[in-house]
Order: sequence, then structure tokens, then C-alpha cells
Amino acid sequence: MFIVRLAALVVVGTLAVAMAGFARPDGARAVEPEERGGITVTGTAQVATVPDRAEVTFGVESRGRTAREALAANNIEMRRVLTALRGAGVAPADLQTQSVSLSPVTSEDGRSIAVYAASNSVTALVQSIGRVGAVIDAGVEAGANTIYGPSLRRSDTEAVYRQALRAAVVDARAKAEALADAGGVALGRVTAIVESGSAPEPMPMMPDRAARAESSAPIEPGTTKTQASVTVTFAVQ
Repeated sequence: MFIVRLAALVVVGTLAVAMAGFARPDGARAVEPEERGGITVTGTAQVATVPDRAEVTFGVESRGRTAREALAANNIEMRRVLTALRGAGVAPADLQTQSVSLSPVTSEDGRSIAVYAASNSVTALVQSIGRVGAVIDAGVEAGANTIYGPSLRRSDTEAVYRQALRAAVVDARAKAEALADAGGVALGRVTAIVESGSAPEPMPMMPDRAARAESSAPIEPGTTKTQASVTVTFAVQ
């Protein structure tokens, strides 16, 4: 009987110690606060600027009875165009050849080669919009028979885009604050920002009558809208 009673006391004592451990404040586990969902919004912004430079592609196509004759004639004509472009103020570093091609031109029945066609194209970067018309005229007068462009853009594209990014984040915060106010919560810190793509969008402006009066080709710079978009997640409190 003594042994049985002693064993019972040991079991009771062990349970008491275990229960005491659960009851002690220092043994209790901290309860994790309930996580609250955040607010995710997309902010967009556009920055309008006036282009300050342009790219124009000039092409020369020549024909000859033989491939050698067509290519030789094309080389002479393209050299004239390049000389004229440099004379119009385009720096050598701003001239870049885009393509050179030589191909046969068949007769109407397709059974024989009538002539050979050689072509060469070069892109000129004009650093001043006001010079674009004069540069185009110089290229045409020198013998360019195809022209593509102008492609108008800004010289500080990256800086303009960063400006649009900052404005997009401001737009995202304004949207998030409106949602937080409507939902009865307080807006917290930013937890994530994801950048989206963007592209400058040329927008035409009204033509300048003074430019039309000039002899060179009228070029209107218009405006370029650089757009940025970001997706921002805010914590709520």
C-alpha cells in the first residue's frame, strides 16, 4: 500500500509542475498580431516635353546593266549625299549607315535579268530641330531619292522618364490614401513597388505659319509625352 501511495504522489506532483509551467507568465508564448491586408494601387503619370533632336534616314537607289555598274554608281551618289549632310551641319559621329543592298531586277516576263539595283541608306542625327528642314533639303539636292522620318525625340529621355516615375508614385499614393480613407484604415509604409513599361508618344501641334513660309521642308516638333506606370503596395494600420 505504501508503494502504491508513493507512486500516486509522484504522478500528482509531476502533473502539478507541468500545469504550473503553463500557468507562469514567463512560460507563455507571445500571440502573433493578426496580419491586416495591404492596399495595392497602380499609379500613372505623363510628362510632356518638346523634342529637341531628330533622326532622318536618307536612301539612294541606283541601277545599272551589271551588278558592278549599279554598285559603283550607288557609291558615288551616296558619297555626294554624305558630303552634303556634313556640309549642312551633321557631325560625322551622327551619321550611321543602316543598310547596303544589291539585287537583280527581272524583266516583265521574269525570264531574264533586266538591270541590277543597288541601294544604300544612312541615318542622320540632327541635334537641332530647327536644322532638320535644311538637312533634308541638302540630302535631296545631293541625290537622295528616299527619305524616312523624321523621328523626333528628346536628348534627355532618361531624365524625363525618371521625372514621370516620381509623379507616378505620387499618383499611386493619392489613390491609396483615398482607398484607406474610404475603408476606415490608416495608410502605412510602402512594402513593394513594381515598375511597368513606358514609351514616348509623339503628339502633333498646330503648324507654324512662319515655318511654312521658308523654302526648306517644314518640320513641326510637336510634343512628346513620356508615360510611366508603377504598382505600389502600402501597409495599413
